Amino acid sequence: MGLLDGALGDLAGSLLGKQAGGVEQLLGGFLGASAPGGGSSSALLTMAMTLVQQHGGLGGIVQALQSGGLGDVVSSWVGTGANQAVLPTQLEHALGGSAVAQAAASAGVDPSQAMSGLAALLPDLIDRLTPEGAVTSGSQAMLTQVLGLLQTR
Repeated sequence: MGLLDGALGDLAGSLLGKQAGGVEQLLGGFLGASAPGGGSSSALLTMAMTLVQQHGGLGGIVQALQSGGLGDVVSSWVGTGANQAVLPTQLEHALGGSAVAQAAASAGVDPSQAMSGLAALLPDLIDRLTPEGAVTSGSQAMLTQVLGLLQTR
């Protein structure tokens, strides 16, 4: 599905456990030892989830990205086809550099690696949280479950 497939799998079982079967399968490749460019992929996932929360949830971040000029790109992530790539500078423009820097700091992610890591992670994350090709109540439930599991880690 993208750059992070397989790179994040080792920690999935311990983080998500048997209690979150559907979410474990959903995020199968998202948790593990290292992220693109180094650093912790779980910290990068925490940063991404912080940004989602800052924007009012999955629907909010999708709307912010669309309003920030990434409408077609984000539609590919939500839809059922192939995900279009996004440049770190495009994300910075759409989300605001200060919001990303704040999320990176709270997650312990190196700010210089935050944008490139987010550009690699966010398309797959949004894609996996919208398996039906739309932001649904099921998407929000999965997001809530993942947030809860990350907070207990």
